Formats: sequence, C-alpha cells, structure tokens
Amino acid sequence: MPKSLPAASAAVLIAIALHGCGRVSQPEAAPSITPEAIEAHMRFLASDLLEGREAGTRGYDVAASYVASQFKQLGLQPAGDGQSYLQQVPLQSHWLVKDGARLVVRAGSRSTSMTLGTQFTVGSSPVHTSSVASAPAVFAGYGIDAPAFKVNDYDGLDVNGKVVVVLTGYPSSLPSEEGAHYGSGREKQRTAAAKGAIALVSVYTERFERVSPWSRNVENIDAMQMTWVGPDGTPFVAAPQLQAVGLMSPVDGATLFEGAPRSYADVRAESVKGAPRGFPLAVSIELAQQSRHERRTSANVVGILPGSDEKLRNEHVVVLGHLDHEGIGHEVNGDRLYNGALDNAAGIAGMLEAARALAASATRPRRSVIFLAVTAEEKGLLGSEYYARNPTRPVDSLVAAVNIDMPVLLYDFTDVIAFGATHSSLEQVVASAAKEAGLAMSPDPMPDEALFTRSDHYRFVQQGVPAIFLSTGWNTAAGAGEGGKAFTGFLATNYHKPSDDLSQPINYTAGALFARVNYLIARTIANADERPRWNDGDFFGGLYGVKP
Repeated sequence: MPKSLPAASAAVLIAIALHGCGRVSQPEAAPSITPEAIEAHMRFLASDLLEGREAGTRGYDVAASYVASQFKQLGLQPAGDGQSYLQQVPLQSHWLVKDGARLVVRAGSRSTSMTLGTQFTVGSSPVHTSSVASAPAVFAGYGIDAPAFKVNDYDGLDVNGKVVVVLTGYPSSLPSEEGAHYGSGREKQRTAAAKGAIALVSVYTERFERVSPWSRNVENIDAMQMTWVGPDGTPFVAAPQLQAVGLMSPVDGATLFEGAPRSYADVRAESVKGAPRGFPLAVSIELAQQSRHERRTSANVVGILPGSDEKLRNEHVVVLGHLDHEGIGHEVNGDRLYNGALDNAAGIAGMLEAARALAASATRPRRSVIFLAVTAEEKGLLGSEYYARNPTRPVDSLVAAVNIDMPVLLYDFTDVIAFGATHSSLEQVVASAAKEAGLAMSPDPMPDEALFTRSDHYRFVQQGVPAIFLSTGWNTAAGAGEGGKAFTGFLATNYHKPSDDLSQPINYTAGALFARVNYLIARTIANADERPRWNDGDFFGGLYGVKP
C-alpha cells in the first residue's frame, strides 16, 4: 500500500456499507482515523515512562488511567466496578524457589537426580507453597482425550496416583486450532488430573522444539507467574489436584524411558507423523516444587457506547485488546525495559480510534459496544478470562468479541488474517469489512503457532461467545509476500524483547487502516439484525455451548 490510502479503501472515507445477516443498512459518512492519532497513543503507551506496563505495576496503572481518560473524553459510559471505568482484577503472583525444586528418576535401587535449568524445569504453583509427587510413571502419548476426534491417549492405561509423562503439542492428525486446544498445557493438566494423576511431566517432540525452544523455557525458569483470584479468594488453577508440573529437556527426556518397552527416540520418531500409544514406564519419578506467593491487583478498563436500538441495545459487541506488556526483565543488548510498542500499544491505539470513530458516527450503532482494555494477557490471558467469567454485563448479552492484538505495523499490508473466523458467521462480516477497506482475506500462514488459542478473544470463546482475532496479512494475495518477511522478522528479532519499541520503522498509516477495518467489523456486527452464530457442527461452538 502507498503512503496514502489505496484507491480501493478511499471509499471507506466516504461511506460504510454495513452488511448484516439479511440486512444492509444505508451508507453513512465514516469518521476519519488518522495516522497521527495512532502515533500519539503509541508514543505515550510505549514510552519508557510506563516501564513496560507489567500488570500490577505503577506503569500499568498509568496506562490504565490514560485509557480511562480517553474513554471519558469519547463519552463512553463507565462499565467497570460501580461507576468506575476500572474493573479491579485480583491476582496471585508466584515465583519458583529454585532450592526447593527437584526431579529424581528411580529405576530399582538406582536414583538419578536431574539438574534444574539444564535437564528439567518445574513450574511454580499459585496454590501450593511447596508440594511433592513421588510415584511410578506412565507414558500417555500426547496426553489427549478428544472424543470428537475419537482420540483417547489414556485408553487402557491406569494413571490413578501416578506421574504421567506426555509428549508436548498435539498429533498432526488433529486440525490446527482444535489441536492447539487439546495440546495446551492447561487442557493436558486438566485431563491428567481427571484421570487421577498426581503430577505431569512433558517431554519434547521435534515439532515443539521448533515452536518453543528449550532455551526459552530456561530463560523464564524463575520469572513471575500469575493467575487470577476468584470471589472466594481462591487462586484459579486448571488442575489443583496436580502436585507439580515439569518439563524435561529435549535430550534428557530419554532418561524417563530407560528400560521401557519403547525408547524415547522411538516415540519421538513416531510422533512426527503419528500418535504413539501409551505404556507404563519402568521408572518412578519424584517431582517437587516450592513457590513464593504475593497478592496484587491490576485493572481492566471498560467503557460502553450505548446502542440506539430499543431492542438491541441490551446486546453487546466486545472490542478488546491487552494493555499490559512484560515490564522490566532480562537484559538484552544493554536494555531491560520491554516497551511493547507493537505488542500491544499498537492494538490499544487501534481500539481507541475505532471507539472514537463509532462514537463520532452520525448514527449510533444499534447494539451497544463494550470497549475493553485487559490486563495480564502476557501472564496467561488473565484479565480477559476474569472479565469473561465475571462480566460487567450479562454474558448472554455478549454477541461477539473482536480482539486487536499486536498488529505488525512495519509494512503496507494488503490483506488480513482473521483467526477464528471460520468457526462462525463472523467470517462473512470480516470478508465484507476487508473488501470495504480494499483488503483481501488470507488463511492462517502459521498454523503451528496456534494463534487462535493464544490471545484474549479465546477466553470469550470459552464462554460460548463467537470471536475473531485480526492480524495484518503477509501480502500473499498480492503475490509479493514482503509482509511475511517483515512479520516473521519481527517475531524473530523484536517479539517479547526490549527492541519492540518506538525505534522500529512503524507505519502509522498502516495502523490507521488496521483500526478502520476493526471499526468496520464492530459496526457491522452492531448493526446486523441477527447476532453472530456458530457454524452448524462447529467444534468450539459445541464444546463451550452455543449462545442463543
């Protein structure tokens, strides 16, 4: 795209066609979204003053106050706690105490103590200050129980009271988004606990080594982890029955298979194209962890633009993005401050300008629109999960979630990727909005990254709400592909590093276009006669319950 908006998107500056299910509204002049506005938000939110906006810190609180003040200026109604824009999210921080971590492998009278950070890692616990599991080990393949796909890795295995060993990731036979759900650490822990296991240890596959290198896990071994705290004061954890959760290095996973019917090399080789069946191992495992805990709070920021339709105003479209980043952390090239310019100051800037455009429209949207800046995304999608489970408006009134997270604004993009769109009628909404903006839609170019399950919209999916997560495309539709080079270059060089700052060659014109596409999507959903629907037979719609 040239520095000025492409000719195909010039129409967006003149009129917006709102395509609903069975209804097309009259065109309306569109409020402008300018590159200067995107840049102004980003220059504040990604400044050193905010110290990386880590959840529960002063810098994040300043960012939350900024967003709340913008909501007030736009005339959005407060929709947090009471009459506030802020919904306070209680959090439990937890750190691993290294001296209390151990993994011992026992085979008969022989014991082998593994070295933390070299041969294994173990997660800190939000609920146990110290815990230990010691029991015979059982290999359970990928550790997946997926009835919809006729997969049960626990079939024929007795894991009650045992330590379960599983492969990381999921088999290639599962579709990428459904596989990402079953292959997540949370789901594997929940499944293992439901089968009676007392601990879980993961071993690497070749595929997972490419996605999550061992060095990355070692870097974060003593990093602060978080979870949200429920109204009863209990920290949320997917499987509180598990005493500890560990990970073996790609080399040392072999130790767990010594004397077993099949070797680690055998099951790794089979995992490339298949799903190895489980079997009892010949060893026992003792896995222990010790954790330090601290309570803190951090706020989601919530504002509502009331709808104009007497009937539909009680339904809500959620437009969200995460406000937090990683704060001050490990030093890289002399820099310890993680500004999070693209991840996700850019997304919040786009959300604010989409809100401005909707609020300034001559005709207010028929449905109400909730604008939501969430905390602690980087700690496990915590702010969005807390809101989705404790919404300030009835969950049944939430018709769709539109997530704006980490647009890579380093090039003139010509297409967009809509993660999750194929699961519901939102696919048609995105296609219409993209066309109106002069953009094409492209399929997911990185299915192994499982992006559909890795950002805040997914917490709404888990409450039965159809959702999408839009990304700048790779310009594949234009046949150029230079966008893909810029995108993957960012992931390799600056993603979750201090260098994701304002010194990057940020394309604020692209930022304005990206905000406009999300504005078009939100407005189309808000004005449609019918709320979005899960597709017939969709896996996620069926799994989490279809909303009326």
